[in-house]
Amino acid sequence: MDNRLNMATLGADESRYINREISWLQFNARVLQESADESVPLIERLRFVGIFSNNLDEFFKVRYATVKRIVEAGKRGRKALGVYAADELLEKITRIVIQQQEESMNIIDDIHHHLKSEGIYVIKENEVHFPEHSEYIKTFFTEKVSPALVTIVLNEDLELPRIQDLEAYLTITMKKKGSKKSIYALVEIPSELDRFVVLPQVDGNDYIMILDDLIRYNLESVFSIFEYDEISAHMIKITRDAELDLDSDLGKSFIEKLSKSVKGREDAEPVRFVHDQTIDSDTLAFLLQKLGIENTDSIIPGGRYHNRKDYMDFPSLGRADLLYAKQKPLPIKNISLNDSMFKKVAEKDFLQYTPYHTFAYVIKFLREAALDPKVRTIKITIYRLAKLSHVASALINAAKNGKEVTVQIELRARFDEESNMRYANKMQDEGVKLIFGVPGLKVHSKVCVIERQEGSRLKRYGFISTGNFNGMTAKIYTDYTLFTANKQILKDLSKLFNFFDTNYIVNTYQHLVISPHYAKTTFYKLIDAEIKKVKNGERGYIRLKLNSMSNYAIIDKLYEASQAGVQIDMIIRGVCCLIPGVEGMSENIKMISIVDKFLEHPRVLIFGKKGEEKVFISSSDWMTRNLDNRVEVTCPIYDEDIKKEIIDTYNICWNDNVKARVITAKQDNAYRRNDEAPLRSQFATYDYYLNKLN
Repeated sequence: MDNRLNMATLGADESRYINREISWLQFNARVLQESADESVPLIERLRFVGIFSNNLDEFFKVRYATVKRIVEAGKRGRKALGVYAADELLEKITRIVIQQQEESMNIIDDIHHHLKSEGIYVIKENEVHFPEHSEYIKTFFTEKVSPALVTIVLNEDLELPRIQDLEAYLTITMKKKGSKKSIYALVEIPSELDRFVVLPQVDGNDYIMILDDLIRYNLESVFSIFEYDEISAHMIKITRDAELDLDSDLGKSFIEKLSKSVKGREDAEPVRFVHDQTIDSDTLAFLLQKLGIENTDSIIPGGRYHNRKDYMDFPSLGRADLLYAKQKPLPIKNISLNDSMFKKVAEKDFLQYTPYHTFAYVIKFLREAALDPKVRTIKITIYRLAKLSHVASALINAAKNGKEVTVQIELRARFDEESNMRYANKMQDEGVKLIFGVPGLKVHSKVCVIERQEGSRLKRYGFISTGNFNGMTAKIYTDYTLFTANKQILKDLSKLFNFFDTNYIVNTYQHLVISPHYAKTTFYKLIDAEIKKVKNGERGYIRLKLNSMSNYAIIDKLYEASQAGVQIDMIIRGVCCLIPGVEGMSENIKMISIVDKFLEHPRVLIFGKKGEEKVFISSSDWMTRNLDNRVEVTCPIYDEDIKKEIIDTYNICWNDNVKARVITAKQDNAYRRNDEAPLRSQFATYDYYLNKLN
């Protein structure tokens, strides 16, 4: 299929870039596609609905909120937002989201229909037909729900209590015949309870009731003191601006300022109000007036249930047949967790590719460093920690054993600030030296360097990763981690940690590509080298795998390369403002996106034709924030075996014809289909590593 388009087929304003926010919504549409895909196990389909909803919540808290701030500041913001003015963009986002919400509700209905054929029934309050269910629901409500229920009666004079961000509420309307006035109340759905209540089996069938409906079933007992002839309950949810506003009080520590700012999110401006579209107009008007919401672009009609992110935790019911088959993480060939990591890494570089490989190698490496009497120093950057972090425990253990441990911890990792602050305080109490970033920059690199006394000299060991040192996300995020004793790379890495300590001195690096100092110019040179090859009659070739690409300057550089005849293949999971396949601009650029069981997260850069490739792994996407406003590390791969491994796994992804979507100017997320044998890259990658062990 020829995906090239002529420039004339595109609108003048949209001829060069896709707007970042619109591109993100198209990425989330690919997530929603997974929930509609009947080849995906049923319960996994529901969980993709949860991921879609959770993504949308974060989008409104961050990206939508940013655009809304531009509108409220009275700026049209056309340059910053690409092809749209800010107010136009808000309207377009709202239209797309409403359409996607409707689609997601239809998908949920379809999944529930299929669940019934599997003997699984998700029932509402008016579908309780068995006495054992009625008894169970009433007992569960009395013992578990009622003590946790927050119920507030509203009237016109009472100031509306603070509506918690992203919590779900039932708006209760009670009416009495002959009375013009309704009685209103709010019931907060207890977030500490599981959203899905598993009821007793009947005749071998499973029954589940959503907590909202269990409360609806018991409304009569909650509001028994009121006289009413009719009672109804409709769900609402508010999303608030998640931007952090740090105060300038010089007398406060950075942790104190950040903690106050995170707390301030609770009172931030609403950016989205979602409501059950069947709510009556009088109740809706009453709520909007109480909340002070006037901007209609912020009001999203939805279905009966909100906080559908909870579907990520839909109970498995022991039905392994309705879930993805579990794959045991594999060991890395020729390196045992029972042997010394330092001894092995001293001999040869190794590559860990989670979740195909076990994350245990990172933990083993740090734990060995914590106990080894020869280890003198450990320096590491941390961006996102798991709630229960074995990485943090290993570092604390090292400090207790007298090692000099330095942790550059990024406290502003969005939505993980509280977890990071908790561990920062704990590590600091145990003697770990903490560095809280670089003024004006986020530290997003994922690196570690260890110094070990070997005879009369200090030898360095370390690892560089494309992903966070987080044992939980390592189970579902695909990421490379390079373990190395390469002197050249680790010398540069030590310079980087010196920069964290004394960031008024900008170092020069011989091998690592460090943002924001050298990355963009280095990438330009690498692209120019491929352009030069084409001009000299050779073949120019660029292969990229990134999460996102939105920097217009580097997109223009890729357009220049395409026009020169350089073949560019790109695997971009999320946002991409580049438009591929446009004649006269990007006809030599092909792009796919893969959304599947795991979240594709590694950043890989490959320049040059077969046999002459320069290969890099990176923590950086090609976005302005990564290139200009963050400390990122892009690492060259010098080991020929690892270089081949990365190219092989890239090619497996590129040849995916099951879960790959072809990205074009149409933005229609069409699946790639061809005459080749079906190749599902994530499953094929696991088989690739399994075969390497034989």
